[in-house]
Amino acid sequence: MITPSTGDALVIVDVQQDFLPGGALAVPQGDEVVPVLNRYLERFTAAGLPIYATRDWHPPDHCSFQGQGGPWPVHCVAGTPGARFADALLLPPDTIIISKGTDSRREAYSGFAGTDLEDRLRQADIHRLWIGGLATDYCVKQTVSDALQRGWDVLLLTDAVRAVDAEAGDGRRAIEAMVRAGARAVTWKDVEP
Repeated sequence: MITPSTGDALVIVDVQQDFLPGGALAVPQGDEVVPVLNRYLERFTAAGLPIYATRDWHPPDHCSFQGQGGPWPVHCVAGTPGARFADALLLPPDTIIISKGTDSRREAYSGFAGTDLEDRLRQADIHRLWIGGLATDYCVKQTVSDALQRGWDVLLLTDAVRAVDAEAGDGRRAIEAMVRAGARAVTWKDVEP
C-alpha cells in the first residue's frame, strides 16, 4: 500500500472541457477520470500536499491545429470555454496551474515543455509525482517521460487516465512504455485507506 506523504505532489494533466465527450478533441471516456481524480484530490488536500494541474492554453494560431498544418482540430484556446478545467473536477483553490502550449510555434504535450513546472517542483522539494489525466498516449505519456528523465519517482494513476487510441492499443502501449521507463502503475486500491 502507498500513502501520500511529504515530498509527494499530485499532477493532473489537461482535464479540460475540450478533451471530454462533446469537446473539440474528445478523449473517449475522458470524463471517467474525473470522479477518480477527485478521490486523489481529496486525499492530497486532506494531507496538505501540493496539487498541480496542467492545461493546454493555446493561442488561436497554434502550430498543432489543422489550419496551421498540425494534426489536431482547434482546441483549448486560451480563455475559451473549451480550455476550462472539467466542471466536476474538484480542484482546491490553492492548486498550482501550469499553462502549456502557449507559444504558437511550439508543440507542448508535456507539462514540463516550456513551463516552470520543474522549477516549482524543485523549490517545493518534491521527490515523487502522482500523475493522472488526459490523454494517456500523448500528454500524460510525455509528462511522465519528462518527469522520469528529470529524476522524479513517478506513480502513474492507471485508473485516472484515458487514451485517444488513434491506433487501437495506443493507450495500453503507452502505459507499458511508461512502466518500462520506470513509472510505477498504481490505482486507488493501492492507496493506504
